[in-house]
Amino acid sequence: QVQLAESGGGSVQAGGSLRLSCAASAYTFSRNYIGWFRQAPGKAREGVAVISRGGGTTLYAASAKGRFTISRDNAKNTVYLQMNSLIPEDTGVYYCAAESQVGRYLAHASYQYWGQGTQVTVSS
Repeated sequence: QVQLAESGGGSVQAGGSLRLSCAASAYTFSRNYIGWFRQAPGKAREGVAVISRGGGTTLYAASAKGRFTISRDNAKNTVYLQMNSLIPEDTGVYYCAAESQVGRYLAHASYQYWGQGTQVTVSS
């Protein structure tokens, strides 16, 4: 079982940056794909970025490509999401999720383990 805890959320103005962290408490962390998802009020949860077990492969939603960067440090059991050039549409609760075998990488239904989320608010 993997337990996840997100941190790093906050309130920023449009154009600003935030770095989210996802810390895992499991020695099997390196065996899991890690995804970042977000959910805005009244909207469905959507995939933002995914990173493979070793960190060599990443995948981004179109809305995140070119602005967000996902990375991982398996020695620290932590995955990061660097978010630059933030826009108000990026506002929402950001979750990290883990799964050892993933079919659809940006589909939230593919992931079994979830953190509690961290709020990101971008003002115009």
